[in-house]
Amino acid sequence: MKVIFMGTPDFSVPALEALHAAHEVICVYTQPPRPAGRGKKDRPTPVHARALELGLPVRHPARLKSAEDQADFAALGADIAVVVAYGLILPQAILDAPRLGCLNIHASLLPRWRGAAPIHRAILAGDAETGICIMQMEAGLDTGPVILREATPIGSEDTTATLHDRLSAMGAQGILRALEGDLVSDPQPEEGVTYAAKIDKAEARIDWSRPAVEVDRQIRGLSPFPGAWCLVEGERLKLLSSRLTEGQGEPGKVLDGLTIACGAGAVAITQAQREGKRPMGPEELLRGLTLPERLG
Repeated sequence: MKVIFMGTPDFSVPALEALHAAHEVICVYTQPPRPAGRGKKDRPTPVHARALELGLPVRHPARLKSAEDQADFAALGADIAVVVAYGLILPQAILDAPRLGCLNIHASLLPRWRGAAPIHRAILAGDAETGICIMQMEAGLDTGPVILREATPIGSEDTTATLHDRLSAMGAQGILRALEGDLVSDPQPEEGVTYAAKIDKAEARIDWSRPAVEVDRQIRGLSPFPGAWCLVEGERLKLLSSRLTEGQGEPGKVLDGLTIACGAGAVAITQAQREGKRPMGPEELLRGLTLPERLG
C-alpha cells in the first residue's frame, strides 16, 4: 500500500520502521522541530529523525486546517494513513483523503482510556491488563471502530517506560496484521468508556499517608516522566521503580534501606534519582545520601 505515516515521539518509531519495510511510505508527517537542550536549538522529533535516516520525505506543518495543507495531503494519493501519537487533531478533510481512510494505533483496550495518557492511567488505576487497538479514525476522540486488538498483562513491577516499549512493539506488528486483512471493524462498546487525561505534574508528589498499593502505582505509573517524587532534607528525590513489601510504621518512615512505610503497608524503592544525577539502585544511592527518619 501507499502509506502516509503520521507520528511524533519514540513510541511511533517502530511502527514507521515496520511500515517502511512492508509497504511504500510515501510521506511522513510529524510535529515541527522545537527548541531543546542547553543551546535551545531546534530539534527534530524522533519520527522526523528516523524518517530522514530511512530516506523518506518529511512534512511538519504546525496545523492541518488550511485548505493548502489539506490539498497537499490529498495530492499524495495515499491508500491509507497510519497515525501513531501524532499530536494534532485531524480535520475531516484529512480523515477522508486517503482511499481507505486513516488508522490509529492506540495504546489501550478501547473504550477504556481514550485520550492522551493511556499507559500512565492504566498503571495508576491498577488495571490488570492493557494493550493496543488498531482503530479506524473518525472525528471523535478515540471513538472509532476497532479493527484489531491485542492485550498484555500489566506486571507488578511494570512502569510506564517498560509498558511503553512493549506496547510500541505490539503496535508495530499489529498495524502490519491489520493491513494484511480486509480492515473490517467493530464499533466500540458503549459501556466501559474512560478518559486518560494528560498527566499533571501536580500528581507527582508522593503522599506517604496513602496505602502502599496506591503509592507503588504512582511511582511506577509516573516513571520516567514526570517522575513521582518526595523530599529528602529539602532535595527532591525522584522515585522511578518500586515494589510492594512487608512493613509498617508512621507514613514516610524509613524502615530499612529504601523501604518506606505508607498509610497501610510499605514500598521498597528499587530505583531512584537525585537532582542532577543519573538513576541509581538503592545501595549506590545510599552510599552518597543519608536518609532522615521520615521522608517528606
